[in-house]
Amino acid sequence: MKVKTKLKSLFTWSTEELVLIGTFAALIKIVTLTVSLVGGGMNPATLLLKNIVATAMLVVLIHKVPRAGVLVLYVLQQAIIMMMLMGSGIMILPGYLLAAIFAETLAFLVGGYRNTAAIILGVAFYDLASRVISMGMSWLFMRENMALFFVALGIVGVGYIGCLIGLGTGIKFVKEFRHAGFIRR
Repeated sequence: MKVKTKLKSLFTWSTEELVLIGTFAALIKIVTLTVSLVGGGMNPATLLLKNIVATAMLVVLIHKVPRAGVLVLYVLQQAIIMMMLMGSGIMILPGYLLAAIFAETLAFLVGGYRNTAAIILGVAFYDLASRVISMGMSWLFMRENMALFFVALGIVGVGYIGCLIGLGTGIKFVKEFRHAGFIRR
C-alpha cells in the first residue's frame, strides 16, 4: 500500500505546481527573448545575460517546486512555447528531453531536489547535457565544414559560461525569495 501511495504522489501534480511550471517556462522564454532583442541579437554580452537569467530562473523554479519530474515538465512546456513562437520546438525536444531525464536521474541519485546542491548539480548537468546533445546533432549535419561547427561551439561555450554564472545568481535569487516568503523551505 505504501508503494502505491508513493507512485501515486509521483504522478499527481497539484494545480499550483503545474501553473508555476508553466508560468516560469513562459516567463523564462519571454525574458530571454526580450534580452536578445534589446541586446541586439547574437553578441557575447547578450548571450551571457540571456543564459544567466534563464538558468537563475530555472534554479528558482526547482526550489519552488522541488519534485521529481519538474525539469521534464519544464522542457515539455518550453517545447510547446517554442513551437508556437518559432516552430522549432519539435526538432529540439528529443535532445532537451533526454538531457532533462539524465539531469533528473543525477539529482535523484545525489539526494533529490530537497537539497540545494542537488538542484545546482541537476541544473548544471541539464544545461551541459542539452548543449552537448545539440552540438552532437550539429556535428552530424556540419561535419563537412568543421569551421562552422567550431564557430557554433564557441557560441555555445559562451552561453554555458552564462549558465554557470546563472547558477550562483539563482542561489542569490532563492535567498531573496525565501526572505520575501515566495519559497518556504
